[in-house]
Amino acid sequence: MKKPTISMKTRNSMLLLLTALVWGVAFVAQRQGGAAAGPYTFNCIRSFLGGLVLLPVIAFLDRHKAGKKPQSKEERRRLSLGGALCGLILFVASTFQQMGMYYGTTAGKAGFLTACYILLVPVLGIFLGKKCGWNVWVSIPVAVIGLYFLCLTEKVSLQLSDGLVLLCAVCFSVHIMVVDYFSPLVDGVRMACIQFLICGVWGMFPMIAVEIPQMGPAAWLQSLGSIDVWIPILYAGFISCGVGYTLQIVGQNGVNPAIASLLMSLESVFSVLAGMVILHETMTGREVLGCVLVFAAVIFAQLQFDRNRQNKE
Repeated sequence: MKKPTISMKTRNSMLLLLTALVWGVAFVAQRQGGAAAGPYTFNCIRSFLGGLVLLPVIAFLDRHKAGKKPQSKEERRRLSLGGALCGLILFVASTFQQMGMYYGTTAGKAGFLTACYILLVPVLGIFLGKKCGWNVWVSIPVAVIGLYFLCLTEKVSLQLSDGLVLLCAVCFSVHIMVVDYFSPLVDGVRMACIQFLICGVWGMFPMIAVEIPQMGPAAWLQSLGSIDVWIPILYAGFISCGVGYTLQIVGQNGVNPAIASLLMSLESVFSVLAGMVILHETMTGREVLGCVLVFAAVIFAQLQFDRNRQNKE
């Protein structure tokens, strides 16, 4: 397999940065849409929308011979396996996150604990032969401290619900590693489409078994009758899922998973900035310091210090 060029890595890093921006803005949509429609309903519908919006994109790419259409049975099997695994892991991760928040974890603490995948990804990478430079290992704790200042304002304490969110972080770490494995082998847009459809199918189970009985069928349908619900759902489905997760799969191709996780952790920073712009929220000095630390960590992780050694590799 041809080693990715520096320009390709730079381009894909920019795609991951754009991914973080899309996801960060999506936090605003999730807060509004999830509260109105219910978290499981919100996740289920947006996942299906994310998959459906990619179907015409795939057709367009095939028509112009721009996609990586699978030709053999083995390629189709690999694509189906990658999409199914990513969809299942994404469903489990989002479900753990929602359960943790439902049972008492605050949004800020959930954001911090979820972002702990930046600690787990490089550790998992060691077992898979994914090495990273010393500057990345320095950047990771700096980013964690920044996320702590950014996300946590209350007294630090751990409870059962926080454990569920930590399981969510583990799942997202595994998701990043699975994407890292399959992204060079399959068409990213196709795998993203399969991922969302699988995630949506799995999401129907808690929606039907838990959310609809709790709300009542009539109240559940009524909650979906407002434009204030559908604007966040449409953004989360078309933009956050359809665009964001597709950019993740394409952008991770050739980028070290540890660096990719740092880039995507910027979603926490962008979510705070989006809250300022869209919801007119204010930032404290603590949050500003957190943003600066995360940005500094991400930039430092991108620097190349040992070019001669890298050229030999």
